[in-house]
Amino acid sequence: MDTGEEADICRVCRSEGTLDKPLYHPCVCTGSIKFIHQECLVQWLKHSRKEYCELCKHRFAFTPSRIYKCLFTGSVSSLLTLPLDMLSTENLLADCLQGCFVVTCTLCAFISLVWLREQIVHGGAPLWLEQNQQQPANAAAQANENSIIIVSGVFCVDDMNWNALEWDRAAEELTWERMLGLDGSLVFLEHVFWVVSLNTLFILVFAFCPYHIGHFSVVGLGFEDYVRASHFEGLITTIVGYVLLAIALIVCHGLAALVRFQRSRRLLGVCYIVVKVSLLVVVEIGVFPLICGWWLDICSLEMFDASLKDRELSFESAPGTTMFLHWLVGMVYVFYFASFILLLREVLRPGVLWFLRNLNDPDFNPVQEMIHLPIYRHLRRFILSVVVFGSIVLLMLWLPIRIIKHILPAFLPYNVMLYSDAPVSELSLELLLLQVVLPALLEQGHTRQWLKGLVRAWTVTAGYLLDLHSYLLGDQEENENNANQAANNNQQPRNNANAIPVVGEGLHAAHQAILQQGGPVGFQPYHRPMKFPLRIVLLILFMCVTLLLASLLCLTLPVFAGRWLMSFWTGSAKIHELYTAACGLYVCWLSIRAITVLLAWMPQGRRVILLKVQEWTLMIMKTLIVAVLLAGVIPLLLGLLFELVIVAPLRVPLDQTPLFYPWQDWALGVLHAKIIAAITLMGPQWWLKTVIEQVYANGIRNIDLHFIIRKLAAPVIAVLLLSLCVPYVIAVGIVPIVGVTMEMQNLVQRRIYPFLLMVVVLMGILSFQIRQFKRLYEHIKNDK
Repeated sequence: MDTGEEADICRVCRSEGTLDKPLYHPCVCTGSIKFIHQECLVQWLKHSRKEYCELCKHRFAFTPSRIYKCLFTGSVSSLLTLPLDMLSTENLLADCLQGCFVVTCTLCAFISLVWLREQIVHGGAPLWLEQNQQQPANAAAQANENSIIIVSGVFCVDDMNWNALEWDRAAEELTWERMLGLDGSLVFLEHVFWVVSLNTLFILVFAFCPYHIGHFSVVGLGFEDYVRASHFEGLITTIVGYVLLAIALIVCHGLAALVRFQRSRRLLGVCYIVVKVSLLVVVEIGVFPLICGWWLDICSLEMFDASLKDRELSFESAPGTTMFLHWLVGMVYVFYFASFILLLREVLRPGVLWFLRNLNDPDFNPVQEMIHLPIYRHLRRFILSVVVFGSIVLLMLWLPIRIIKHILPAFLPYNVMLYSDAPVSELSLELLLLQVVLPALLEQGHTRQWLKGLVRAWTVTAGYLLDLHSYLLGDQEENENNANQAANNNQQPRNNANAIPVVGEGLHAAHQAILQQGGPVGFQPYHRPMKFPLRIVLLILFMCVTLLLASLLCLTLPVFAGRWLMSFWTGSAKIHELYTAACGLYVCWLSIRAITVLLAWMPQGRRVILLKVQEWTLMIMKTLIVAVLLAGVIPLLLGLLFELVIVAPLRVPLDQTPLFYPWQDWALGVLHAKIIAAITLMGPQWWLKTVIEQVYANGIRNIDLHFIIRKLAAPVIAVLLLSLCVPYVIAVGIVPIVGVTMEMQNLVQRRIYPFLLMVVVLMGILSFQIRQFKRLYEHIKNDK
């Protein structure tokens, strides 16, 4: 008997897996103790009263939302025990929270489907969906006089009988009394039934079916081990299922067209469009930034003295966090690249960047392009975008790093050492740089004007050196002379458009216009010099050299300046390069700003310069005081309060003493303050929103120090200090007087902050509900 290949068994009951009771590997253990039954794991956790594996210390996580759990456990017993699971009180809070997430996804998907339907109705369906129609275009135009035909001539209400819900009428009928069941009827129970039913249908159609189609396909093709190694087995399997579903829909659409089943053909075609648009959205918003983020990380490994093995280990330890961070970095890169392209369009002649889509074009509609363009066009555009973005990363990151390592061997790597004993990692500093430092610089109007001026100066220089001034910037005289000619040339097509006799040809012309949205819009003529292709090649080379030099300057100068300045404070000790880079960036920005201001003041004389210096000195002193209060004290107190309320209770056990890092708390506090300010400005009108709006309206030049301290800084600091001091006084000063044990004193000191937060939140919710019921009572009394 050959025992070389033994079957996998459960490490608890020592039995093999079956279809009803499959084996899982919920932790990072390997070998013979890798697999376990779900029921055995639950029973063992109940017995041991622990939430983690005792061998590898991996914390287990369970999938709630009970209908979702029932459908995806893969066992028949879960279907039989579904009624009992619905009535069970086990994991009730977690099930409710994640069930709310599933309901939110359902609602968002339903709204997206309705919106996509409106896009298809108003923008028109693809031509292939309208081929082989039994009713000719002339008959459709004739029937338009007697039926309810949609204006675009694409859909008929009789054929497409899936109208959106009547939101207006439903909103008029829905009241507080009816929603809470206080009007004497049981309509709210009907609402609950329909919500549960629709969510079940949503999970069944949009999650269960694609997941299992993909699962059977992956298992059949033998790719199960590769998919499982990705740590995103469910997501990848579902996407594979959607791809196969799209292929099946287009094949069934062709068969329905062959046998002339018009309604089935159109329904299958619309379903294919829905799946196609959904997959394209996932690719454009999810996959493309993720590829950019990983490529940026790979090309910058030498800058941080890292290797691919380090990235593999970090991915194995925290796959979700690693993928999210790479996606976030990729999104930031794509956003700033698109912002730079918009700035280029303001400088260059209209028509130079004809190969790039204009995001500010009012006729640009990416959803319509997803609906109408075929898959191979989207695939070609995706590959081209990956090549362009990847080449720019090579040019502006990988090549400069190689040059810096060759010329300045001691300059790299950047010191970004992460301290494992810190309660909050230095990732907060990276988020601080991306969310605070860069936007604070780039949102300044004069910073954008500087960049625009540099681009214009480079364009003028390159234009005159290569005799491409007319091509890059255009000739104002030629534009004015050719304006009338362009208007005359456009007159004939405009007259011909009125002579189209058939509705189908008009629809075809409209589709052609949609397909050409990425073409040259607003094209202006230019003078074409001799050897024009050679000059364009030289222009591209000149641009690459300029980008390379600019990247070298940005990678070295701020860090050099920051290291030199920080050395006066820290000496020879190495600190995080984000501190040095941010410090050097701001110093360079302030230096350039001061030089430009002095050059602007020079022609006005010495006396005016002295007056301006006095005004600016006073304004800088006021700004420094406000910055210390609003960007120093308040974020520090806010970050410390956040750590006492959230971080320390979750991460530090009761038998250990929490350690606090002021720099970490301040960095997190800056992010929290920014988020709170944004939410406040988006929320209802109250005193804090009024004060913040007034401070923004005044700006730095008209800064009112007395108003800011009295109306904003003093109240906020007082509230934060009370939130920090009152629990501490209660825990350290009052509780020991009562005479409780040391264990109870330690428990009160460590848990009083989240306890008081919960009390305050409950009191706020209770007061809000009391006000709502008072309004409801007054409303019912007035109606009666």
